[in-house]
Amino acid sequence: MTGPALLEVRDLTVVYRRRRAQLVAVDGVSFDVHAGQTVGLVGESGSGKSTIANALMGLAPVHAGSVTFAGREISGLSPRERREVYPELQLIFQDPYSSLNPSRTIGRTLEEPLESFEGVKRGRAGARVDAMLERVRLPPSAAHQYPREFSGGQRQRVAIARALMSAPRLVICDEAVSALDLSIQAQILNLLRELQRDSGLSYLFISHDLEVVRYMCDWVVVLYRGRVMEQGSASAVTSAPAHPYTEALLDAAPLPDPRAQAARRAERASAKAADRDHLQAELRPNACGFAARCRFATDVCREQRPELQPTAAGGRVACHHYPTWRAALPREQDESCSPALSSGAVAHATSPSANGADRLMMRRPNSRPVT
Repeated sequence: MTGPALLEVRDLTVVYRRRRAQLVAVDGVSFDVHAGQTVGLVGESGSGKSTIANALMGLAPVHAGSVTFAGREISGLSPRERREVYPELQLIFQDPYSSLNPSRTIGRTLEEPLESFEGVKRGRAGARVDAMLERVRLPPSAAHQYPREFSGGQRQRVAIARALMSAPRLVICDEAVSALDLSIQAQILNLLRELQRDSGLSYLFISHDLEVVRYMCDWVVVLYRGRVMEQGSASAVTSAPAHPYTEALLDAAPLPDPRAQAARRAERASAKAADRDHLQAELRPNACGFAARCRFATDVCREQRPELQPTAAGGRVACHHYPTWRAALPREQDESCSPALSSGAVAHATSPSANGADRLMMRRPNSRPVT
């Protein structure tokens, strides 16, 4: 996409101190989010996805790099200055049960952003609360109820409504559907896309599920141990991954056949975690972070960190052996990275839109690389 980005992250580095040691949670990550675009951050637990979200919201220290939102550097803002940014930059948390105050009614929860950001007096925002509840497919009567009276999916709709009360330009969805059942996941994903279409929202969508990311996102950034392994259009990354780690994430998707799933789980168990940790400890500090787990790794991978290089699909990849590593895959495995992924919310449920006609599709249309 052309034109200035709404969010620009450049060489973001987050370092946590643990007693006398330092943990580099995010290591030189860069990406853009344009207006009306959805960018996905995907990777295993511990890859730095949520740390990036916390850094953007001022909840984690930024050791180096810059974060620019709407043309303004926000990484070093004071708490008072942050309050000027929060109305346009909101966050949806993962757990719909702990993210809502159980002692407050839903209406009170939705009023709070208006009181904080606009100075609206308590009890004076009833019409706006009712309108927002209807936007997320909840009845206005929900304003007088408490979180305990709702299911997980309904609570997440309330969390979405709370994030949208201040009319933000960018919403960070931090594993916003991972705690929900598959059919409910599909409903929430469709709701998020509908709200984006109606309001021109931008999303930073954080997930470990590449199938969900494929459905939701235009552009995908794949993270491992705080580093960018690959980035590109959602269709390219999920159909023809340029990095072995992305291919491993696709291969880790659940299989519909329980016997095949059990066989694959047993095969993975043969590679002991202790051995991987031992190999990781032997890597040089500037090595490829994935070298200890990569079956295509050579000496150069264990000694030198690969730089991001362009891919044939218009993305970028950090791999010394791109694109030759794919030639070493068995033909049937290479063909397994197809547009139709095997499982998850996208494959099992229909859209909860007003007419009920829209079905979840496997490929997000009009995915375009960021230029």
